[in-house]
Formats: sequence, C-alpha cells, structure tokens
Amino acid sequence: MSEQVGPSGEGLGPRRAYETAPGGDGPPAFGEEPGLGPRRAYETVVGLEVHCELRTATKLFCACRNAFGDDPNTNVCPVCLGLPGSLPVLNARAVELAMRIGEALHCEVRRSIFHRKNYFYPDMPKDYQVSQYDEPINVDGWLELPDGSRVGIERAHLEEDTGSNRHVGGDGRIHNADYSLVDYNRAGVPLVEIVSRPDIRSAEQARAYVSELRAILVAIGASDGKMEEGSLRVDANVSVRPAGSDQLGTRCEVKNLNSLRSLGRAIDHEAARQWELLQAGERVVQETRHWNEAQGRTVSGRSKEEAYDYRYFPEPDLVPVDPGEAWRDEVRRALPMLPAARRERLARAAGLSPAGVATVVELDLDTLVLAAISAGADGRRAVNRAANEVAADLDGARRLDPAAFTKLLLLEDAGKLTATQAKQVLAEMLASGGDPEELAAARGFKAMEAAEVAAQVDALIAAHPGEWERFRGGDAKVTGFFVGKVMKATQGKADGRAVTALLQERAELS
Repeated sequence: MSEQVGPSGEGLGPRRAYETAPGGDGPPAFGEEPGLGPRRAYETVVGLEVHCELRTATKLFCACRNAFGDDPNTNVCPVCLGLPGSLPVLNARAVELAMRIGEALHCEVRRSIFHRKNYFYPDMPKDYQVSQYDEPINVDGWLELPDGSRVGIERAHLEEDTGSNRHVGGDGRIHNADYSLVDYNRAGVPLVEIVSRPDIRSAEQARAYVSELRAILVAIGASDGKMEEGSLRVDANVSVRPAGSDQLGTRCEVKNLNSLRSLGRAIDHEAARQWELLQAGERVVQETRHWNEAQGRTVSGRSKEEAYDYRYFPEPDLVPVDPGEAWRDEVRRALPMLPAARRERLARAAGLSPAGVATVVELDLDTLVLAAISAGADGRRAVNRAANEVAADLDGARRLDPAAFTKLLLLEDAGKLTATQAKQVLAEMLASGGDPEELAAARGFKAMEAAEVAAQVDALIAAHPGEWERFRGGDAKVTGFFVGKVMKATQGKADGRAVTALLQERAELS
C-alpha cells in the first residue's frame, strides 16, 4: 500500500481503495464527503492543452531561424528579443498551418486578432507574449478517437513560444537551483495551442487523444510532433467529481508532461491526490502543479492565474488576421487523408475494424498493405504481417519492396509457404531485400503435401487419446497442443491453419 503526498509534500497516509466510476477507465476513487454521509464514487474529468510548434522555416514575427538544437541564443534578433523600436511582421506560412489545424479538427476558421498577454518571467524578454485571447483563429471543433469516442475542441489559437530556462543544480526546478540560464532561440517560434473541452474521463483516453492529435498534426505537415524535443507539449487540467454529477470540480493544471507515459501517470496520480483530499474533508485548491517524473508525483507550483491576471489587450502593432474564403478553400482542398479516414479505408479493404488496423496506419504502413490487398493478398494476413514482422523492423520497412511483400503473401496464401517459413523469409527481406521465391528456395522451404500433414495429424491423435477427447469435447486450448506437436515433428514445414482444419474435420467425422 503506497503513501499519498499532499499539496505541499506532506504525507496523507496510506492510499485508500479505488472504485471505478461510470464513464472512466482510470482508478476513480471513493470517499466520504463532509456532510454527505456514505462514500460516493468519483470520476476523473480532464481537459488538455496541447502546445504544437509549427514547422515553419522562420519565427512567427521575424526572420530568425526556427530550428531545434542550435547553439543557445544564436537564432535571435531585435524583434524576438523585444528591443525598443522593433516591429513584428506576421509569418503567412504560420497562419496557413494554423488554418490546416483548424480544418483538420473540424473547427470554424475565422477572423482573429492578436493580444498581448502580460507576465514577467525571464523566458519572455518582452515581459509579454503575443497570443490570441477572445478572438482566436479556430473555435468549436472536435476530434474522434480510434474507439469512436469524440472530444470537443474549444479553440486552437496562434501565439509565439517562450524561450527555455535551464535551472542548474538541485532538482532542476528554479527554487532549488544554484543558478539559471535562459536560451531565447525558442522565443518567438510559431505555436498553436489546442485546448480541448473537459470531455476526457481517464488517463488512457487522454493518451489516445494526444496520440491521435499528434498523428493528425504530422499528417498535415503542421508539426513534427517530437515531444522529446518540445515540439509538442501537454498541460493537463485535472479535477474530480461525484459520479453522475454534471458539475465540474476544482481543477489543477499539471505541467511538464513531455511523453504519453508521463501524461498518463500524472493524471492518475493527480486524480488520486484530489480524491484523498476530499476523503480527508479538505478542499482542492486551484493551482498549477508540476510533474516530477523521478518521484512519480505532482508538486505545487503556483496559484492558477485567471485571464484578468494577464491584463490582455489587443496587440497595437498587428492588424487582424482575416483569411478570405478563397484561401480557406485552398487550405481545405490541400489537406491529405487524415488518420481516421485512412483507418476506415484499410479496415474496409482488409475486412477488419478500424481499431484492428490502427497500428498499421500509425506506423504509416497502410499503403504497403493496401497494395498487397489490391493484388489479391488476404487482407487479414497482410495486416498481421505488417503490424508484427514489418513493424518490428521499421528501418527495413523503408527498404521493403511492396511488390516483393505482395508476392510473399501470395505464396503463403497459396499454401506454398507455411506461416513460420513466410515470417523467416520476410525477416530476410527486411534485412537485405531479395525475391521471396528465391529466398525460400535457397532455404529449402516448401509446404508439406496435404497427405503428409494428414498422416502426422492422425498419428498424433492416436498417440494422445486424452487430449483428443478434450478437443472433441470443445476444449479449444488443446488445439495449440496438437499444432505445436505437428510443427515440431515436421520442423515447421506444416501449415498450422491446415493442421487446425484437419483436426476440426476429424472431430466432425468421429
């Protein structure tokens, strides 16, 4: 039983048991609320803010390079450093990519204006950030997840990124650091902040949302989606409420989430922390918290700012952004097929569900599989080979000849190669290429004649009467026993599907 940690690090005692609440896959807890009597189940409510750096050559308001990994403070100029007399010039490419995001997320793309968001941190040399406030470029959209659930998009607005701080010494946080360094290369990089509605009910769903959103952003060319480089960063607004309630609880914003694993762990921990507070008769304080990956917990940062704290006012040096209908149509027509449509297309071709082909699409192997299916290969087998053997060697996948992959599948479909043999040939094709028929011949691979396989099956049935009776009685687990025995006796030359078919045939006749 683990120890829980309170808002300022104090122990809250042993973790209490959890009970799953309706609508959530995470560990919704239950507890006794002050004055409410018996324990009531809680559910988690999550809204995500995803910060997506755009793939432009230059920054949002100046001609400095937009590049990761350059020497600190080399991609800077008077504009992004906020020096007196400098004036911003809006990057049209950034606006176009923001419009792509809006169209891909089914948003209304509309006239927008920039505001100054005033705050005083060393990573913003101007002491304000140029962002969009009450008139963002994209509003009121939605994103559908592979499982069919839908998460609303409140807004997706343009803004400039901040610089990056490096706190040296201590635990990496500013409060315990010996000193801090700041790199302004990232200051002014174009960014779109995508704000979801609080429609997410579990850590698992949050991970699925970010994964699907990342796939869309990469597909439309808006971002490279590299969370490890900070191109995609996530803040999670987490709250809890009694199961069945339609009222939102007090939220805490968890920052510093730079991987899907951290996102899931942070949501589960933060929800558990809030449940423990309610169980103890305390209240949840609205604040910004930071995720400590090493310790596996959130720690208090600062009280959560409201809009009025930033003293927004329209940016006087920029005119409104009002893309015409012709430009919007051009952006809309240029969008590629999005991951959801690609899953539907492959699912129809392979005779599977969209969820069943999600891995193939995520790894960008659906074109390879579709080519094989269109040439007559079995759809399920093509998906399985791509999702397993090809996915295990993505470097080799880039060298894999689609025609050769198709030919291998057709050999297996025709019974000329067993599944085991086909996998071995495919591994060699991924490593060094080659023709599958020639590779199979060089290894001496060919499927056994049907009569030989039948003889092996009959011999094993006779040798194992007890297992055979269990099979006849409907115990499907025994199938693996017989198939394994046949494969071992034939050194992998028998076709496992043929063995299974023979067993079923023998059972029906006996």
